[in-house]
Amino acid sequence: MRKSVSVAAGVAAALVLAGGTLTGCGIGSDNTKGLDGSEGSGAVTKLKIGASPVPHGDILAFVQENLAADAGLEIEVVEYQDYVLPNTALDQGDLDANYFQHLPYLESQEEKFGYNFFAFPGVHIEPLGVYSQKLTTLEDLQDGAKVGVSNDPANQARDLRLLEEAGVIKLKDTGSQDPTISDLADDTPTKVELIQVEPKLLAVNLPDFDLSVINGNYALDSGLVPSRDALALESGQDNPYANMLVTITARAKDPALVKLNDLLHSPEVKQYISDTWADGAVKAAF
Repeated sequence: MRKSVSVAAGVAAALVLAGGTLTGCGIGSDNTKGLDGSEGSGAVTKLKIGASPVPHGDILAFVQENLAADAGLEIEVVEYQDYVLPNTALDQGDLDANYFQHLPYLESQEEKFGYNFFAFPGVHIEPLGVYSQKLTTLEDLQDGAKVGVSNDPANQARDLRLLEEAGVIKLKDTGSQDPTISDLADDTPTKVELIQVEPKLLAVNLPDFDLSVINGNYALDSGLVPSRDALALESGQDNPYANMLVTITARAKDPALVKLNDLLHSPEVKQYISDTWADGAVKAAF
């Protein structure tokens, strides 16, 4: 069984508490008749999906506007600005699924909070980037530079690996353990100060740092163009950080969610991602 997770913080919790008494099987569970032409054929199954606004919310909006009706689905997107609330809401039964996170983040959240979630295969990748408003090249980085990195373990390890790949730092061999800011090697090329920041604030506070490693969705939200503005950009090839649809394990075979996952992996969605983010800021993972 595959699993997965991601990030959020901002939008008021009231957004996820819209109407109705929820059953133990999930919000959409009473509306799934008719997907296979049985009793209630022609009925529409409503799904409430938590998502980051960009690109997740955009991709779901494309599915709703172009593909959902023919599949007997109606998708309500609940947008979150952080990576915490979407999993809390899913665990509490306020969402049918969420779409915002990658597998390493999901696994870290399951270990921390005891979630019992199921992850469908990855839909897209948002390449992580190193950004600066003070430098035009990493070669200009000086000792003592302040570098912003994520404060959550899964994304921090990803940040550090990109900084190492870009030649900014060198990491100790941590074996199977994810590296942290405590794992800089003594012979790291530049003596930088790594500062832990909530992921959504890395783009907002970019002027306060010499460099920041910023998640793709937050870079896009802030008007950054990864292919143009990033001083170093994560490769999408064989990338383990693909974002995916996640639900509770009990609904892993829910017909409506299986259908939504199929739509998210359709040729139409792949073409939409390619056309919308032609600069490579978002890439299909299938």
